[in-house]
Amino acid sequence: MQGLTGRTDGDDAPLLSIEGLEVRFPVHGGGLLRRVKGWVRAVDGVDLTVGRAEAVGLVGESGCGKTTLARAALKLEAPTAGRIRLDGRDLQAMSRSESREYRRRVQAVFQDPMSSLSPRMTVARIVEEPLVVHHPGMAAAERSARVSRLLDLCGLPRRFAELYPHEMSGGQRQRVGIARALALEPDLIVCDEAVSALDVSIQAQIVNLLAQLRGELGLAYLFIGHDLSVVRQLCDRVAVMYLGKVVETADAERLFADPRHPYTRALIDAVPIPDPAAEAARPHQGLGGEPASPMDPPPGCSFNPRCPLAMPKCREGEPALLRVGPGGHRAACFAVEAATEPA
Repeated sequence: MQGLTGRTDGDDAPLLSIEGLEVRFPVHGGGLLRRVKGWVRAVDGVDLTVGRAEAVGLVGESGCGKTTLARAALKLEAPTAGRIRLDGRDLQAMSRSESREYRRRVQAVFQDPMSSLSPRMTVARIVEEPLVVHHPGMAAAERSARVSRLLDLCGLPRRFAELYPHEMSGGQRQRVGIARALALEPDLIVCDEAVSALDVSIQAQIVNLLAQLRGELGLAYLFIGHDLSVVRQLCDRVAVMYLGKVVETADAERLFADPRHPYTRALIDAVPIPDPAAEAARPHQGLGGEPASPMDPPPGCSFNPRCPLAMPKCREGEPALLRVGPGGHRAACFAVEAATEPA
């Protein structure tokens, strides 16, 4: 078992591998029979990998399927199709003991720290609870020492151990959530909008903490978010989702310097510049309309009704996620394909 002082894994294979993932939810009609009248395609054929000690960002508008994908990766949502593997082991084929070990190795930090922490438990009890469940034979003194170490790692004074969640600020509560996620020495932490409920100044502190912990412990992150400036600060690679599909993926700096998909360009264009004068002076492309329903996506490319580059071809077929630049830069767009020289 790795400790809280770092890892030495040398395997280059992905830690987490998601292949062709689909998650669909039935929509029931009215009446006594409650027949299924359709399906919501929340995640629709996604491929994604997270390497050891790598931070991968997943961005997109609300309702694009980011959280559903995160829940599937946490074994909280059953895939309709596709595979999720940890170290090459398929989640769906895991035994009960293997599933228990998976839950130890893959932990989560959620959006709202107040609702994810029990109001009836002290910080010490919240942080040690995973140890009680997964290591019932651990002595109380060892658990207490581990809790103190975790509070130190997450920048919380040890006196906080006896506080309750309502006695702390939002940022402090999120640090408790991170400490709890670290208790079982995971390899991967899924951060589902982990800073979006916090003030901007507190967001920066939590992002800095996550980056620091990653460096010290060799953690990998799957970071779900809609604030691209936060994702850029923390993540090595970024995948952009639209209506259940990944439409572009690249190294973070390349994606922000040279976005290819028109949806990615619109998302980046919407990020404000800190200088008010420069922000007021720059042109904004904007993104009109609303995303189609995942229950009834449009034919062809799902983005074509809102796309400024849409062609007749875009309404007839679905573009594949193809290489459009160096370093694994890929985009799913016929217009980008037409403008990209063959490699």
